[in-house]
Amino acid sequence: MTVGAAARTARGTPLVRRPVIDARDVRISYGSHEALRGVDLSVVEGEIVAILGPNGAGKSSLIEILEGFRRRDAGSVSVLGEDPARAGTDWRARVGVVLQSSEPERHLTVEQCLRLYAGYYPKPRPVPEMLEALGLTARAGVRGGQLSGGERRRLDVALALIGDPQLLFLDEPTTGFDPSARRAAWETIAALRDLGTTVVLTTHHMEEAERLADRIFVLVAGRIVAGGPPDTLGGRDAAPAEISFELASAAASVELPFERGRVLERDSGRVRIESTSPLDDVELLARWARERDVRVEDLSVRRPTLEDLYLELTEGAR
Repeated sequence: MTVGAAARTARGTPLVRRPVIDARDVRISYGSHEALRGVDLSVVEGEIVAILGPNGAGKSSLIEILEGFRRRDAGSVSVLGEDPARAGTDWRARVGVVLQSSEPERHLTVEQCLRLYAGYYPKPRPVPEMLEALGLTARAGVRGGQLSGGERRRLDVALALIGDPQLLFLDEPTTGFDPSARRAAWETIAALRDLGTTVVLTTHHMEEAERLADRIFVLVAGRIVAGGPPDTLGGRDAAPAEISFELASAAASVELPFERGRVLERDSGRVRIESTSPLDDVELLARWARERDVRVEDLSVRRPTLEDLYLELTEGAR
């Protein structure tokens, strides 16, 4: 199954799913700096949620609170039905964590690493199953120090999954990957849905978040400023489009068929207009050009991207 197909299946199937994470009014300060200022977050089973935000936004603090590695100052948190600050080893076995950077056991083979970590859990997944799921079967006998960066990252995920967690935290899972390795990792993460695993992902890659996440939350200066499905986050689906095109030099000054207030740019032959109905406006432009024998080149229609929205939401925080 491709990443896109997996995402469409998950997003297109209305299911009643149990909450995995329920955080309300979470706050934490370091001295006079308030890192989290009343964060609310909910995640249900079987979904992939991405948390975006600039450096210093509070992402690490929030994730560490959810993982049980840091105590909050205020607010309530329930993860898999328990407060992470007081949860025991049984709860810990149900949670997997993939750190932004880690180093495999250099002198153990991939299979030996997995068998070692499997021994830490009461009901681990079968090692051969994990090797196959993460595309590591052919590398099972290779020592950790001989793995490529992409292979090490797949081993990181396999080690986090060997205990059969219900919830997996992924911190910048494809940092330093080349494009091919990154896309292979996306396939792996998307396939976690088939294993019934809920995923919370932090990333600086907008395409990664858009391709993988069922929902995205943007954290800025300790507050969540937007949340929802990638396609509709922050009203992206209702935002005006931009139509741009090039006019031949002979027509550079001719009157356009659009209201002046909609013309965002007109520099020599280059024109950009704002459009709330792109199809109608492209048809109008084509009819106008034919009637006046004007050549229109390099025509494009563009709606705001996730990166556009992210930059708008985080303006001043970078």
